[in-house]
Amino acid sequence: MAQNDLLVMEHVNKRFPGVVALNDVQFRLRAGEIHALLGENGTGKSTLIKVLTGVEHMDGGTVVMDGKPISVKSPLEAQKQGISTVYQEVNLCPHLTVAENIYAGREPVKLGRIDWRTVNQKSRELLRQFDLDIDVTAKLDNYSVAVQQMIAIARAVDVQAKILILDEPTSSLSAAEVEKLFQIMKMLKARGLGIIFVTHFLDQVYAVTDRITVLRNGEYVGTYNTAELPTVELIGKMIGKEYAALEGTPPAAAQDSDAEEFLRLEDAGTSHIDHVSFRLRKGEVSGFSGLLGSGRSEIARLLFGADRHTSGKFFIEGRECTVKDPLEAIRHNVAFCSENRKAEGIIGDLTIRENIIIALQAKRGLGRVISYSEAQQIADHFIEELSIKTPSADQQIRNLSGGNQQKVLLARWLATDPDLLILDEPTRGIDIGAKAEIQKVVMELARKGMSCVFISSEMEEMLRCCSRMYVLRDKEIVDELTGDAINEHHIMQIIAGEGAAV
Repeated sequence: MAQNDLLVMEHVNKRFPGVVALNDVQFRLRAGEIHALLGENGTGKSTLIKVLTGVEHMDGGTVVMDGKPISVKSPLEAQKQGISTVYQEVNLCPHLTVAENIYAGREPVKLGRIDWRTVNQKSRELLRQFDLDIDVTAKLDNYSVAVQQMIAIARAVDVQAKILILDEPTSSLSAAEVEKLFQIMKMLKARGLGIIFVTHFLDQVYAVTDRITVLRNGEYVGTYNTAELPTVELIGKMIGKEYAALEGTPPAAAQDSDAEEFLRLEDAGTSHIDHVSFRLRKGEVSGFSGLLGSGRSEIARLLFGADRHTSGKFFIEGRECTVKDPLEAIRHNVAFCSENRKAEGIIGDLTIRENIIIALQAKRGLGRVISYSEAQQIADHFIEELSIKTPSADQQIRNLSGGNQQKVLLARWLATDPDLLILDEPTRGIDIGAKAEIQKVVMELARKGMSCVFISSEMEEMLRCCSRMYVLRDKEIVDELTGDAINEHHIMQIIAGEGAAV
């Protein structure tokens, strides 16, 4: 253990049923440093944090803090050890006052009763250290997310934290609020705290951190000095391809730029993403490429009305319209397979047949109920068409494999006969054979004239499927690529902020 190591985690293993979440992972944090913990979705970052904070118990490995082995069995025990966490969703009580939140569970007592005057006074003094001059007797939900996060950080520090974990703290903040947070982080760093910073915004990593640890597929990739690791090399380590290996990636096929337009957005935005403009053409597979958190899923939700557009213009087949909710999107012949198959896709207690016809029934309305015989005919057609492996359409969807569940969801939307099919991570968590079949279906639909949106964290399948690529960085479309410009090397440079727009 190095002299200034505050925390050392070595040979950490964690398994869940059927999944190895962490395999021989290591992590070292120094006192007085801001250390980024990076990796794509599902790489083990959250599991490692949960192990450190006692939410999950590791199956093997050691954790040493201040030179002494520790075994943290609960978040409360982690807090007593000096480990505090501030999550993306502020984990405070909105209906309590600011002061009550700061001192909850550790209120000073006088004559057998809580000394509220002292609670309020100490809260004001604490928040002034963070340049916050607010009414501490007001309820927490009177204040913005940014202020709530500062309050959460103040509480975490005031409980004598030695390690502060910030898990996606900037995702809902403006640029000015992010800068204010960075000033606080630097102040705490100067006090000797070790800060673990989990984020998907790489520009923020380079703005504020000292070192970076990368995880991939539940395994330790390496730890690097931030100033010595170029952005494009960092991205290569996160996705599993070194910079030099990107040279040989074949380009996607060129597409007719004069193809008929189906949908167009002009300077559109929601509460989660601003000022996006692009067009989707018939017979094209359009990809939205970028790191997790870059705005890919937000655009998918915008197109489907899951997040209503609050600014800009929305055109379908040349006519301006407002897609205010998913039902209206369905009626405009737009279909959407969410990235969250379990929470927003399958209805586990329903049969395959019922899962397939549910969107079509919504499109037709309650006045045109789909008969059992028609529903069976539709289900049988797509079971055969998409090679869904099941004894019958009466099987509950929860009993299918992940790949077959995904095919059922694809069938659900194809049954509505859409003009635009939006697929957000359609092959995540399924086997190679099912992936290939879904990719084949998507390209065949485009050849038949359908407009398709394809979003995936796997660059290789994006290159295989997409004839046009919109590249995102920090929730903005920074480039549009076609033809020979669609290659992995070029896309990675643009994501890293090193490629010129074409």
